[in-house]
Amino acid sequence: MSIPPGSTLPLSNLTRQWPRTRTATAVSAGSTDVGQHVASHLYRDTAVVLRTYKLGEADRIVVLLTEAHGKVRAVAKGVRKTKSKFGARLEPMSHVHLLLSQGRDLDVVSQAESVESLAPLVADLDHLTAGIAVLEAADQMALEREPNPGLYRMVVGALRTIAARGGSLVVPAFYWKLLAADGVRPELDVCVRCGEAGPLVAFDMLHGGVLCRTCRSGAPLSEGALEIMRMILGGRLNDALNTPPSRETHEVMAHATRSLEHHIERRLRTVAMFERAELG
Repeated sequence: MSIPPGSTLPLSNLTRQWPRTRTATAVSAGSTDVGQHVASHLYRDTAVVLRTYKLGEADRIVVLLTEAHGKVRAVAKGVRKTKSKFGARLEPMSHVHLLLSQGRDLDVVSQAESVESLAPLVADLDHLTAGIAVLEAADQMALEREPNPGLYRMVVGALRTIAARGGSLVVPAFYWKLLAADGVRPELDVCVRCGEAGPLVAFDMLHGGVLCRTCRSGAPLSEGALEIMRMILGGRLNDALNTPPSRETHEVMAHATRSLEHHIERRLRTVAMFERAELG
């Protein structure tokens, strides 16, 4: 499934669990079908570059979220010795068609062709920070060699939306949708302890959602932030994304970040980047 350029986050149609049934099948050499093997050790796929790091004096390892093969680590040989287009196409947030050679520990990138330009992501600091946050979260949730086209489409949609309109609520929406797709969906309509419908004044992911005044624990939750969270998880994502930046949107980001960090059991490095941006 392809996503038209300029489309918004394709998140609302995801089920609670990731789709994990798609596998690549072998085809004859010379085929150009994305996600299909073209020979016994060569295959084509489309991917987003999640991150890179150095290998030796000239090579670079690229961590890819592919459409058909899940998270893949591959070597781009010699790209640090030259300023070629090949190396430029393998920077984080790049969206590329790839020809790879399967290896025992690391695959090898043989060809890379740009799918689209997401230049606005790197031209603006806020957009760049939001894009990096999406990549980090996806990197934490993706499994090695586990096909997950739903996650791939979510990442592509999130990056396109940030490039087109900014990331004020795209990042927390992405976090909440990641959690929901992984089976972690907070209760937002009644108190998780006593079942009362309101007023709901606190949010505690340890207990699984919102709490009333009598049962409250965790972090305070404003009525405006609760409504935005309901929009994100209740099928009104575009309405949520149209909400202008405010104290409530910052609150939604804080709740989403804490919830995702609790789920993955580690601190997100991009949180510090957001905090510095707010102080600046």
